[in-house]
Amino acid sequence: MIETRAPGKLYIAGEYAVVEPGHPAILVAVDRYLTVRLTEAIGMGRVHSSRYGHGPVTWVRDADGDTIVVDHSPFDYVTAAITILERLRSERGLDPRYFDLHIDSELDDSSGRKFGLGSSAAVTVAVVDALDRFYGLGLTAMERFRLALLATIHVAPKASGGDLAASTFGGWIAYTAPDRARLLALSDALPVAEVLTAPEWDVCTVRPLPDLAALRLLVGWTGSPASTERLVDRVRMSEDDLDAHYARFLDDSRTAVEELVAAWDSDPATMLEIIRRCRRLLQKLGRLRGTTIETDQLRTLCDLAEASGAAGKPSGAGGGDCGIMLLPGDVSDDAVLATWREHDILRLDLRPHLPQTADAAGAVR
Repeated sequence: MIETRAPGKLYIAGEYAVVEPGHPAILVAVDRYLTVRLTEAIGMGRVHSSRYGHGPVTWVRDADGDTIVVDHSPFDYVTAAITILERLRSERGLDPRYFDLHIDSELDDSSGRKFGLGSSAAVTVAVVDALDRFYGLGLTAMERFRLALLATIHVAPKASGGDLAASTFGGWIAYTAPDRARLLALSDALPVAEVLTAPEWDVCTVRPLPDLAALRLLVGWTGSPASTERLVDRVRMSEDDLDAHYARFLDDSRTAVEELVAAWDSDPATMLEIIRRCRRLLQKLGRLRGTTIETDQLRTLCDLAEASGAAGKPSGAGGGDCGIMLLPGDVSDDAVLATWREHDILRLDLRPHLPQTADAAGAVR
């Protein structure tokens, strides 16, 4: 049996703007995980997951052995990851094999509601990792990330890939996305191996940041799961309609994230001021598009942070899900958490999932 796991993630700054190629965001991988267990099978493959109901999703191969055919299931992140890895396996001349996947997640609550920690990204990363090991592909961490992004954009073409980068590399990262529309077109036209080295990746960067020592991270969940894809669709303007307000938002977001990276863990007062500024940017964007990014509960979380000398903001798409607070050493957790409980905000006991050491093949696991 092969077992892999991928951590969840939280956005710290740069949401929405990160969907535009080259615009930066900061994320952190967190210590809740999605686990994939792979066992070899004969005759067909099965995917066991609570999301599929009572029975597993089954799949077989077509006559040439290179294309998987899924039984009674929509194309999703798991089948997309299997498909892209099977294409690479075929290009390398490796024999096809059947396998079963068992998927377990800590990224949802007991009823299956998402916490907004990137479960779709985590399952994609974990499946790519499992199949890399199963077929002995010897992929580097960057190759696994790129394959996960190629799989993801076949399901959600506008996904930035920031969550995939956090789940793949761990720790705190600064991230910029490639042009996914161009990569999707290349993926449909070229061998996977060629797409992995295409120049379109040059604008995509994953920069590790030091673990925070000067500030503490608190995470509050509002109990209202949000759809990132739906919210991004409502906020993002088409290229033809990109107006001065949205262009200003992109410029201001880029400046804020770059300043946050420059101040990272060396100037906590500046970091707090920038996080507050990032909150205001998301408020303006929500008003511009008539979209609720900061719900009443998230507003309470953020206002409390600012009143106590800390900083808070929605994490990710907003509209529910999680809010984050960064607290200096002189602000007590107790008063914050008491107010959260009064407003039905649940603290998620999360810590950064720090990067792992490289294995003998140079791949970070």
